Amino acid sequence: MDLDVFVSAHRAEWDRLDVLLGRRRRLTGAEADELVALYQRTATHLSLIQSSAPDPQLTGRLSQLVARARSAVTGTRRASWRDVTRFLTQGFPAAVYRARHWWVPTALLSTALAVLLGWWIGTHPEVQSSIAAPAELRELTRPGGQYETYYSSHPAASFAAQVWTNNAQAAAMCLVLGAFLCLPVIWILFQNMLNVGVGIGLMSSAGRLDTFLGLILPHGLLELTAVFVAAGTGLRLGWTVIDPGPRTRRAALAEEGRAALGMAIGLALVLFVSGAIEGFVTPSGLPTWARIGIGVAAEVLFLVYVYVLGGRAVRAGETGDVEEAERSAAVPTAA
Repeated sequence: MDLDVFVSAHRAEWDRLDVLLGRRRRLTGAEADELVALYQRTATHLSLIQSSAPDPQLTGRLSQLVARARSAVTGTRRASWRDVTRFLTQGFPAAVYRARHWWVPTALLSTALAVLLGWWIGTHPEVQSSIAAPAELRELTRPGGQYETYYSSHPAASFAAQVWTNNAQAAAMCLVLGAFLCLPVIWILFQNMLNVGVGIGLMSSAGRLDTFLGLILPHGLLELTAVFVAAGTGLRLGWTVIDPGPRTRRAALAEEGRAALGMAIGLALVLFVSGAIEGFVTPSGLPTWARIGIGVAAEVLFLVYVYVLGGRAVRAGETGDVEEAERSAAVPTAA
């Protein structure tokens, strides 16, 4: 694109838009329609320049012009309960549903890795001895040992808050660091699965695997699902950097990044529920079957929420991104 020719052809439109935005009096109906049309064209011009012939000075001017016009056209918008309702019933479940091809395989492979690590540790005493001294291992795995008392070592409310904070940070790191070509996400996921595998291996070698599962399953089903969703979404974001598809890399990252940010908020709510279960249900005096039943019920409800509400929202055109009016203008691309 010849930038000088392009500027000469459209400068008058930009100047006219600047004049309309500078009017102190109320615009007439015809002027308002003209402002909207010029705003849409200028936004398209900005996208063309950014993708074909980026010029810092011209891009800066048009960016300011488009931002002012956008504010004039859309007005000041405040968040409302409608936004919260839309996010919880459409945006968040749709984003999780769209990412299912990433987080479901992530969950299956990670679970298989944790089981494999647990088997390896549980059947190899030399590996166990590299983890801790025999006396320390006995203290960890004995009845009333550290694995069991861990969940009741602090008041339930403070323990639940601590667990929620730690898990929410881990999920957020998976989402944010995914853009770095997936590698940090894989490392965070491996560390989580290693911790689970160590618990499985040590408790199974002591003949107390049933006790361990009775402690971890009530909260772990929902907690690990949230971690898998965050990790799968982070991996998807990292793959977007590598292969953005028909979209420009900037547009693809913007769209997927906005959806990932919303997902971080939604997963924080999910992890709040799992943290409450871990703080109040796991260490409770309920029978093991009742505690596991509560965990299974929470997991099933989340999956129904994602696959029913999320699937319906995606079929209706929801992507988990912000509403169209809140997005930056972009040039259409062909597949």
